[in-house]
Amino acid sequence: MASTNQSPFYKKAEEKFLSAQSDKERLIYLEEMMKECPKHKSSEKMLANLKTRYKKLLEKQEKIKKSGKSTKTGIKKQDMQAAIIGMTNTGKSSLLSLLTNAKPKIAESNFTTTYPVIGMMNYAGTSIQLIEIPAVESEYYDKGIVHTADTILILITKIEQIKDIEKTLTKAQGKKIILFNKIDKLNEQNKRKLSATLSSKKYNFVLISTKTKENIEELKNKLFQSFDKIRIYTKEPGKEKSPKPIILEPDSTIKNVAEKILKGFSKNIKEIKIWGPSSKFPGQKVGFQHKLKDLDVIEFKTR
Repeated sequence: MASTNQSPFYKKAEEKFLSAQSDKERLIYLEEMMKECPKHKSSEKMLANLKTRYKKLLEKQEKIKKSGKSTKTGIKKQDMQAAIIGMTNTGKSSLLSLLTNAKPKIAESNFTTTYPVIGMMNYAGTSIQLIEIPAVESEYYDKGIVHTADTILILITKIEQIKDIEKTLTKAQGKKIILFNKIDKLNEQNKRKLSATLSSKKYNFVLISTKTKENIEELKNKLFQSFDKIRIYTKEPGKEKSPKPIILEPDSTIKNVAEKILKGFSKNIKEIKIWGPSSKFPGQKVGFQHKLKDLDVIEFKTR
């Protein structure tokens, strides 16, 4: 959709259109482009093309509405999933970028994020799925993901924001951690007052700065602990343990591990040995009902 002799306003709208993440956004920027497109003879063809594209997008939206299908891409939930939520400009994209491999758009303007952005955080040998949700007060806010996430990271820059955000969490099941961001702008006395206030309200919280990375390690540890899961490693006879653990609920059994590896796998196992916190001695032989503890290592011998 390259253009010549167009106004700066048209070109800006065109740039936004080309980087838009949804059809809803594209419609908005197409409207701007049609408005800014010159109304002389040499631009008639361009304007006609814009109107055709606009009409097709509208028809596509109507078809989706009638079919009841969502335009959102499904997000497969991992063993440990946390949603990052908050008002606009509280630093959600900066936090996601700091904690994971994701590269979200970061800008001073309001409502930069218009769709959920996923990143994976590696911590304590595990992979934690983090999802940045568009701002709570925007039309793109996704309650569905927030309601099913294991943990909700509530990012704020003012204490008053907590009440407004909590109103959207009535059906949320996950544990909540308040993250007060931008503490690099506060002095030590203000930080102490802030901690005292949040403690008095019995909040689980961390004071952080995405700019200076203050208390980010504390946040990572608190986030990992919030899932209340155990890490179980497996090994083949004569080999080292697996580099990545299997994530399970506390008090899971050997059978739970076998069935998570592959449904029906337990039928092919003839011997089980275990090392770690739940074993009486290294290499103890155990049965399927043996209860596991965090960081246990299991060796399966198959038939």
